[in-house]
Amino acid sequence: MLSFRARLFLAFALLWLLFLGGAWYLAGRSVDQALKRRLEATLAQDALRAAEAYRKGQAGALLTTGGVYLHLYAQDGTPLALTRPDHRLPPERLRRAGPTPEVLWEEGFAAALVATPLGLLVLTAETSPIEAALEALREALLRAFLLLFPLGLALVYLTARLAARPLEAVAREITRRSPDRLDPVPHRLPKDEFGRMVEAVNALLQALKEAKERERAFLAEASHELRTPLTVLLGHLDRLGRNPMDLEALRTARATAERMRRLVEDLLALARGEVERNLNLHIVDLGEVAREAALEYGVAAEAESAEVLGDPDRLLQLLRNLVANAVRAAGKEGVRVRVRREADHALLEVEDSGPGIPEDLLPRLFQRFARGPGGGTGLGLAIAHAIAKAHGGEIAVENRPGRTVFRVRLPLLEEEA
Repeated sequence: MLSFRARLFLAFALLWLLFLGGAWYLAGRSVDQALKRRLEATLAQDALRAAEAYRKGQAGALLTTGGVYLHLYAQDGTPLALTRPDHRLPPERLRRAGPTPEVLWEEGFAAALVATPLGLLVLTAETSPIEAALEALREALLRAFLLLFPLGLALVYLTARLAARPLEAVAREITRRSPDRLDPVPHRLPKDEFGRMVEAVNALLQALKEAKERERAFLAEASHELRTPLTVLLGHLDRLGRNPMDLEALRTARATAERMRRLVEDLLALARGEVERNLNLHIVDLGEVAREAALEYGVAAEAESAEVLGDPDRLLQLLRNLVANAVRAAGKEGVRVRVRREADHALLEVEDSGPGIPEDLLPRLFQRFARGPGGGTGLGLAIAHAIAKAHGGEIAVENRPGRTVFRVRLPLLEEEA
């Protein structure tokens, strides 16, 4: 498997070879055409001068350009005067002669034909000078190629090495990353495709680092939350071992076990993402769900009918979590639950008159294990947020001392339909 630097070098080397080959071909072709056009122009000019001299009876004073030979043929193609016998043209080629000179290319020479009153005048010139010039040009181009090609390869190699060096450095840094080392990859690449790729890798490493930190914090918090009730449970079981008739210890042990069960269920629901999945959708009257939750906790409720498409068990769980937090903060008398229709949404509000939420807690209020001074597991609001989001809604909080309001907006059934 070739490295990127090797592939880059081969690509540039091929381009350099194609460039030199193309330059060689174009230079040779351009010079060849230029010399032939020059010879054609010379022959045509001499042919016009010769034809004019023959018409005026001044053939004896005719002077041609150097290297041009004059020939005269009869109208039927019979040679009358041949300066160069090896430049003789066959009769079928002479039929093309007319008052305007026409240049023909034969093997070894070029000929210009023109018809005159005395016969067919043919001027010829050897093409060997052109071939010699082209041969000299090819030799010069070959020497230039033999000099420039290796020099170009060296420059290409240097360019490929310099271009690939920062990429190789980045690749080495990336290979050093592991689950225990997720720090960003340092680089000095410009904001091009490679630079953006490295930035994307750094963003991924940062996301993995944050996910790992969240996992570590989750495990630490879960362990802490489970350790405390387990310690309490073991203590009461020890009391029951000494006194099996201790009903208070039995009630406390049962309550502690129930708390642990709810905590484990909440942890599993969040870890598996079951809050967002496996919704059993029905047409639900959010007002009835609010009244049911309020009745369970003995708090006041003002709920009008508002039908939404949702999972009644999950929505009841959302209400229970919000109401339980409010009751811990303000007691049953200080909590009020309201449901009303607002445009195309159903608005659910849980208000309490407690001391409010600490300012430092607000930014992470809906994260796991974000606990306030009122106690709790720190999972209720995280689950409530996940349930609202799974139903296409949103949850927000208005907070000040003496009045805290959690607002949940869910799409009404008409909008959902």
